[in-house]
Amino acid sequence: MMLPPLAQRDLIRERLHVIFPEGTPNRAASVRDIAVRTVFVMLYANAVEGSEVWLRPDQVTRMTDKQAAKTSDGDRAAWAKSSAAPSKAEIPGRWYAANTRESVRDDTIRNALIPNSAIVERPGLPTASPAGRYALRTDFAALFDPRLNGAVFGAAVTAWQAAHLTAGARMRIAVMRKGAATGRGRILVTFPNGETRLMAPGPSSDLSRNVIEVFAPRFLGTPAVIFLSESGDRVVARDDELVRKVGINIPADKNLPDIILADLAPAHPLLVFVEVVATDGPISESRKAALLGLTDAAGFARENIAFLTAYLDRSAAQFKKTVNSLAWGSFAWFAAEPDHLVELIDGNKGPVRKLKS
Repeated sequence: MMLPPLAQRDLIRERLHVIFPEGTPNRAASVRDIAVRTVFVMLYANAVEGSEVWLRPDQVTRMTDKQAAKTSDGDRAAWAKSSAAPSKAEIPGRWYAANTRESVRDDTIRNALIPNSAIVERPGLPTASPAGRYALRTDFAALFDPRLNGAVFGAAVTAWQAAHLTAGARMRIAVMRKGAATGRGRILVTFPNGETRLMAPGPSSDLSRNVIEVFAPRFLGTPAVIFLSESGDRVVARDDELVRKVGINIPADKNLPDIILADLAPAHPLLVFVEVVATDGPISESRKAALLGLTDAAGFARENIAFLTAYLDRSAAQFKKTVNSLAWGSFAWFAAEPDHLVELIDGNKGPVRKLKS
């Protein structure tokens, strides 16, 4: 039987990064080296949907550089058959230790490549069966045909993403791409009252725009912008009339966050302090305490204060770097998933909330 052309690992790595761009759920596990090698082994053995060849996770661990260099149809078919049989024999130069099969199975296949529609699981196979159970989806495997390149490859990837990535995933990718593209021109921000301001180009300004144009109307009843700054401590907007209406007196000093929003819908307006994290600087415990000191001095009741840290995406390095310093009792919001809000419940402020009452 003629086997499909075999893509080498460098090509697979390059294409995985294109197929699963920044913003794709489970991206890190879908593009790392163990995922590259898993896809390679599945292609090598022709474990592709419809071929009736199914992969055991330990086959990935048993591959060697010496075997990978043998690319004739006969060599590939012989290895696919022999490696599928359970064995405790020593394998010189094997890619991974035998106990790495759990990582291949759980972290790479079950938690990343299956949810991202790259791999299918063999139906009807008992849980304890030692038989192979995983194969690449046919249209996913086709993206690694070495003969596919240029605009034809790009069109194939776009079609695959449209068919298999969820609407939420595609939106996250679009937001991440837009964020990465900022920097070419000044960013126009439209306030809730229809006024506009120009901000210096850059990821922080783009994230501030998302907070004002997307977060505020979604999560505040009657949103208003009291204060907006950008990198370099430049004040883009300060609404002194609104400050007086809300009833606060906060000096413009180093303690002010990137954005101050107000929700004018409640009888006692809600004041929302926002930090946008394009590099670092979330609402930490110390930052929250400093801001509460200002609002306490201004006579603002604490129940009318909220704190928000805004990020581009949950998968972004900035969130992973700062999540452990987020203040309890604050919120986190991600521009790539605008309809969702994370609350860090502070159990010291009252009875612990039950998951279901």
